[in-house]
Amino acid sequence: MSTYSRLGTLACILAALVLDGFLQESGRWELGDRWINNVLIPLVVAPPFFGFLLSKLRELSLAHAALSRVASRDPLTDCLNRRAFSSLIEAYLERFDANRGRSVGALLILDVDNFKSVNDSFGHDEGDEALRLIARVVQSNVRELDLVARLGGEEFGVFLPSTDPKVAHSVAERIRTAVEDAPFFPSGKRHALSLSVGGTTFSTRATYLQLYRHADRRLYLAKNAGRNRVCIADYFDGSSENQQLLGVA
Repeated sequence: MSTYSRLGTLACILAALVLDGFLQESGRWELGDRWINNVLIPLVVAPPFFGFLLSKLRELSLAHAALSRVASRDPLTDCLNRRAFSSLIEAYLERFDANRGRSVGALLILDVDNFKSVNDSFGHDEGDEALRLIARVVQSNVRELDLVARLGGEEFGVFLPSTDPKVAHSVAERIRTAVEDAPFFPSGKRHALSLSVGGTTFSTRATYLQLYRHADRRLYLAKNAGRNRVCIADYFDGSSENQQLLGVA
């Protein structure tokens, strides 16, 4: 609270107390005990009381922010969780709808290839470390305004608002190659990680669920094509000739 705000608060308290004392005395102003009880003591007590109150309100605000963060984050990777991810995307899509604007962007679904073998070969602790590493790699290859989430298990989601198809393909491929090059050394030996990416770009009205289902179908195609690939199609047209399949043999 600023100095002016504090002075204003004290002035209001003083005015109220003076008026109260004045009215109770039927128009007669008396000094002495009434002045001390109604004015002087409150003026001495009020500042530390309001300071304490403001401090507690600030603590409550910080606690609320911390709880909100915990509720929206995946505890293992510190990415958004599935619920927060879908809610934020829906809010983005609805905002453009309400403003009759054209919402454009891309939704990517990333799935770690053969992740079960990592857990089976090196244990769940190393599997968790692999997921944390992949989360860091993904986050370092997107913009600050983009959303990254762990959707469950070894599946991640990336939402790229205000992104055209060409850029979306570039980002997806950059993430794929960065994960492939990531330094993962379980038991002291390097183990190559890879992921498959399915995605959908959009420039028309859609819901999160519609985009997710479309991207998930592209992910299925990338997996069936041999994994470690990117498969993205526009939401408006999912025909095979409009899909772009990227990756390595």
